[in-house]
Amino acid sequence: MPTGARMVQHLADSAGPAHEPAADMSGLAQMIRALLAVEARCDTAVRLGGNLFDAVITGSGAQARAAVALMDEVQDGCGPLIADPKYGWLYWLVPPGSADRWEPHSHAVCLGAPHTITLRSLNRTAPPGPYWLRPSASDRLVPTGPLREAVAQLRPEPAPHAALAAPLGIALQTSPPPSPNHSADRAASGPAEPRQTTCA
Repeated sequence: MPTGARMVQHLADSAGPAHEPAADMSGLAQMIRALLAVEARCDTAVRLGGNLFDAVITGSGAQARAAVALMDEVQDGCGPLIADPKYGWLYWLVPPGSADRWEPHSHAVCLGAPHTITLRSLNRTAPPGPYWLRPSASDRLVPTGPLREAVAQLRPEPAPHAALAAPLGIALQTSPPPSPNHSADRAASGPAEPRQTTCA
């Protein structure tokens, strides 16, 4: 997580030249207050997306811990990661816009706007409650490419789709839809097992 000064500078830079005010100054001010609260040892809810980050959610079992170790190697210390022992999830903070590009995955879900995440105070590095398994000391986030490869290889359980679908009121795909050519091939060869699964 960047320092308060870096966050403010990043947001100021992304707002454009000084003579062009940000389109939604109230949203910008709210975001700055929230991030400064986290740095000041307060828990706060932050909206995903925008200029900050999205979140990839996986199980937190042994396979997930192996994925953390792998990302530690890839990044020379894994980017920001929150563990939630109550629900058994890991929340990997990834670059903003990742949710728009994330292909359905059997063992991970990527969420962006309009969802929110509660960021714990930066001094919360152990239970009880959610805590920073890998707090961030810089503006580095978890890269989605290597994370996706690690999750595909290690398949952390439990998969979050069914547990998240109902509270969020959305259907979450666990595999990418088949290509149009693949659908035509299947139709020509007769019925087959469906390749796309959605959680109700």
